This record gives sequence, C-alpha cells and structure tokens, in this order.
Amino acid sequence: MTINPNCWNEHGELKTVVVTAPSVWDVPDQQTATDVQWEKPVDRKKAYKNHEKMVRALERAGTKVIDYADYLPKESRDLNEKLLNRYFVRDLACVFGETVLPGGAGTSMRKPEYVQAHQVMKNWFEEDVFLYVGSEQKHPMEFGDVLILNRDAVFINVGLRTSIESLEHNKQAIFNAGFSEIGIIDLPRRADTLHLDMNCNMVGDDMLLARSYMRYLPVQVVTREGKQYMMLHDFLARHHIKAMYTSNVSNTVSDINFLNLDPETILVSSQANQRIFSKELNLKKKQVIKIDVEELEKGGGGIRCMTLPLVRS
Repeated sequence: MTINPNCWNEHGELKTVVVTAPSVWDVPDQQTATDVQWEKPVDRKKAYKNHEKMVRALERAGTKVIDYADYLPKESRDLNEKLLNRYFVRDLACVFGETVLPGGAGTSMRKPEYVQAHQVMKNWFEEDVFLYVGSEQKHPMEFGDVLILNRDAVFINVGLRTSIESLEHNKQAIFNAGFSEIGIIDLPRRADTLHLDMNCNMVGDDMLLARSYMRYLPVQVVTREGKQYMMLHDFLARHHIKAMYTSNVSNTVSDINFLNLDPETILVSSQANQRIFSKELNLKKKQVIKIDVEELEKGGGGIRCMTLPLVRS
C-alpha cells in the first residue's frame, strides 16, 4: 500500500485515518487500572463494541479507515494485540503538510507499539516523506501534544510526554514541511494535562476551544529567524483564530478530545458536556455527531487520541 499523506490543518475533510482495535486483555479492577496509569477498569468486549461504533461513524462520513495492525508481520501480532495503549494511535506519528514525522514514546510501556507501527509506515511512505529515525529517537514526542492550526502554524506542548529536546530536533523538519511558526506551550504536569489535546482543540478553521486556565500561560513563538513570547490569544490572533475559553470541563477526555470530520462536522463523545457545544460554542450551523466511546475513554484518551489522520482535503 502506498499513501500520499496530506494534512495542513485540523478541520479539513478527513479522507484517510489510521486506527487500531483495543487490547485483547481486560483491565479487571481499579488497582490494576491505577498501576497501568488508566482511569478505570475496562471490559475488553465493551471496548471492542465502542471501537466498532467509532469506525462505523468514520466510514459513514466517507473516511477511509486503515487498521495498521492488519499490516503487521505475523510474528508481531501476538505482542501487538496485548499492548494496552495500542489504540491511542494519534501519538505514533503526525502528518505535517506532506511530511510524516514518527513519534517517540514518553513512557516505556508504549515503546513496542511505536517500533511496530513505524516499521509498517516505512512500507507505506517514501523515504523522503516518512522521516524515520529508528534507534536514533532519543527523546519523547507524542503527537497528542500537537495541533496543526493552519498552513502557517503548529501548536505544541512540551510537558509530560513531549520534551523540548525532541522539539528542537524536529523543528527544522516542520519548517521544511512548509510551516512558518511553531507555538510552544508548557502545560502543568498532571494527569489531566497529559497531552495538549486534553486541554484544547480546534473547532473548524477559526476557533480554538481551550480550558480557561490556558489564557494565563505564555507561548514561545519560534520561527526560522528567532523566538519571542506572547500570550496564547495573541499567538492565535496572528493566524486569525479566536480563543474560546471554557470552565465547564468536567472530563478533559470526553469534553475536549473530539475530532473534526470536516469544516461543518464534529465527532464527539456521548459523555461530553453538551453545554459546551450547544450553548458556549453555539454550533447551530455545524453537525455534532455523538458516539459512545465511554469504555475506551477509561484508558485515559478520547476520540482524537484514537485516530491518526493521514489525508485531509
């Protein structure tokens, strides 16, 4: 299979996306969930049903869905299907324009799935497209920490799972991919701020929905020419994006971690606080599709975490 990746934003029509199913193992009790850094116990049968609903919703929207596990060599599949976090595919890689950057696991528990997925992607993409580094990847970079705002700018959190060293290593590749600015934020290091997309997300092409505390955090804006600091709303305004701050987030996963299917359609968790979408955002002109992914969310990630866009028109 040969794929021509193309992603310049978070809101274009989603043409091709990567997913994979949850693990074949249950997480039977709260102590086990805590030990593997999940929020709650998970029933694998319910998780599979949730995942099937998500895939069907994507396909109904006209999106081609690829399960990367289908392309693993036979000898790798037994391990892969037992990896608890394997369905959080967003972190594994990111398409910047027409360039694919591989991620680096921020925790040792996730390293095997990165190695396996990257071996698959080496067969999907040309060498000058997929910038594979293999064992040279020394610093973590999980792409739940990245939002592609538009053709000019990307927004990246350096926190628990993505290091500033990794960003320094990859920033030239991002500029070479066609972007002119990288906005860097450093979120508080807590479980509910694990990734950027648990704290903010693009709604269409001109609005960033963000948790209210983010208005107080400075952003370092990096270009080829240099660096400067500014507040988040000022960074966004440079790119004609409005910040919409909300204090009504009861669950960072279900409330913030939604997926734009196209400029007018958003795929959200049925557990999301509907006040945010119906009253605060007033999305009367947009279609909000709700799906039940509650069992999957107990692993600590939402719909966006479970999907890796390869092509957006």
